[in-house]
Amino acid sequence: MSAAAAQRHKFLVYAPDMADEGALQRRLSVRQAHLARAKEEEAKGVVKLGGALLTPDSIVSQTAEKKMVGSVFICEAESVDAVRKLMESDVYYTSGVWDKQKMVIAPLAVAISSL
Repeated sequence: MSAAAAQRHKFLVYAPDMADEGALQRRLSVRQAHLARAKEEEAKGVVKLGGALLTPDSIVSQTAEKKMVGSVFICEAESVDAVRKLMESDVYYTSGVWDKQKMVIAPLAVAISSL
């Protein structure tokens, strides 16, 4: 790595959805744009893992309805600010899907990785 290259760190992003009645509908209405952007960031090497958080009832059986209640990401970037800018430009953030007050972006020291 050259001296000019910035060091990249891993970050955990916890982005719970808003709890109001319309949150799920807002999520579904912009989901394709959100997924397309996430795939672009994955191709750039920024998003390493991402997915929807589900309610516990979502996994009680194969046929259970999958109720999405938030998002989680593992990102690799130069700083918390870089990840924050990425999340704040996401359509889930700008469309009021995610609860901006409860979002957490934290540096992550990976001890075990077997996904």
